[in-house]
Amino acid sequence: MTAIRTVLAAVAGAFALLVSGLVLAPQATAASLVEVTSFGSNPGNLRMHVYVPDSRPAKPAIVVAMHGCGGSGPGFYQSSEFASLADQRGFVVIYPTATKQTAMSNCFDVWSDASKHHNGGSDPASVISMVSYVEQHYNGDSQRVFVTGSSSGGMETSALLADYPDVFKAGSAFMGVPFGCFVNEADFPPWTSKCVSGNMHKTAQEWGNLVRQAYPGYSGTRPRVQLWHGTNDTLVPFQLMQEETKQWTDVFGLSQTPASTDQPQPSWTRQRFAGADGAVRLEAISVSGAGHQLPMGGMAAAAVQFFGL
Repeated sequence: MTAIRTVLAAVAGAFALLVSGLVLAPQATAASLVEVTSFGSNPGNLRMHVYVPDSRPAKPAIVVAMHGCGGSGPGFYQSSEFASLADQRGFVVIYPTATKQTAMSNCFDVWSDASKHHNGGSDPASVISMVSYVEQHYNGDSQRVFVTGSSSGGMETSALLADYPDVFKAGSAFMGVPFGCFVNEADFPPWTSKCVSGNMHKTAQEWGNLVRQAYPGYSGTRPRVQLWHGTNDTLVPFQLMQEETKQWTDVFGLSQTPASTDQPQPSWTRQRFAGADGAVRLEAISVSGAGHQLPMGGMAAAAVQFFGL
């Protein structure tokens, strides 16, 4: 009888350990959007959210994705396709939220002098702090950092590419304007803006000089650029994409005549600008009939493909 009790006690103990192990084992959790409240220097007073997919390489690429005026990082997470693409391709997405209360709320700063210079401060410097945070805390790959955004976020995309060409490898700007287009904060609201009146014209060299002046002396490789604009956009007129194209072809030292033109989708007309080596440095994609509503279906995937992810 004693032997039987000993066996039963051993079995009960083993079962208890098994149950305990099942209860205490860490449970897998699905990836979700997480706010980071302390990410370093934040002169622009931005908020930061990050999406880290469950499946990712040891050193994942980083994509900064920015909303338009009146929006938020969580809102752009919900309305765009970048998080689902991150799940498929294993990159980390940073979603900044602007807090500037201009005539239009929650717009990224692209008008101040600080926003137009390398290490000048304001919103661009805050985004760089976010990138550094992801590199340090999620082992993000500093050689594969990209940026994209819509409207105000598209304008900030160009600012980051101009101010920090040493950080970003490529950018995709939806419904943006040339870097340096806004003279000051009073010029920003569309109803008073000289920039988005549809009559803003400079020579290619004048536009290019604004980019070069953002980081004087920089001689490294410039990030590749992709531009998107709807032909029926009345808030940020379609004509501004031609000014953007002039700016970046000058920065890259390219002809303003595209090396090729094609239609990846029926409503998309893509112009590609390449150097003597055939490498595409700039893409400009016009979307026939589209208003101020980009990115639409498939466009985020095209941007990520342009990044090489």
